[in-house]
Amino acid sequence: MNQSTIGELMTGDVVTASETMSSAAVARLLDRYGIGGLPVIDHDDKVLGVVSASDLVRERAARRAQAPDEPVREAPARDLMSTPAVTVHPEQRVSDAARLMERRGVERLPVVDEEDRLIGIVTRRDLLRVFLRGDDEIRRQVSEEIVSGELGLPPEAVTVSVRDGVVTLAGGAELRGDIARAGFAAWRLDGVVGVVNLVPSATPEGVARPG
Repeated sequence: MNQSTIGELMTGDVVTASETMSSAAVARLLDRYGIGGLPVIDHDDKVLGVVSASDLVRERAARRAQAPDEPVREAPARDLMSTPAVTVHPEQRVSDAARLMERRGVERLPVVDEEDRLIGIVTRRDLLRVFLRGDDEIRRQVSEEIVSGELGLPPEAVTVSVRDGVVTLAGGAELRGDIARAGFAAWRLDGVVGVVNLVPSATPEGVARPG
């Protein structure tokens, strides 16, 4: 039931550039592999930065604006890349990487090992696949792994429904604590965007009041 990690999603075969590679050569790599950006690494495979297609376009436009009548000089990748690179480790959770991407405004994250050497890359599209899980798959996971597995309750004890990633849990008042725990656990699942607990209020004796 643990949330997916970056190591499970990342692409291990990474297209990279050296810091001295020209902007034209970087552009050819982006075009050949149909990607929007790539890490720039040193001779030890440590990530120095990330250069994107937007960086290339911006640099070319700036040079033409400054000297429209002169041939455009090809800048090396080290002059184009965004640095320091925003990186993640393979054991980090997908949700944490998604928040990091949003906070830093990046589309891809190089994945590095404990020595900060490049071992893969993950893109916003990779993360999106996780959050597009079907409602039926999420409902099954909540019922089987949380209600029956973690809480040890019979499946019929808690009604689980999922719509557009929002999990709704319903049951008797005597299960208030169990349903609360199930709700917290459901938040950790990939693809869950909300949790609603529907438990009737109870009398001091623990008997549900009539609706």
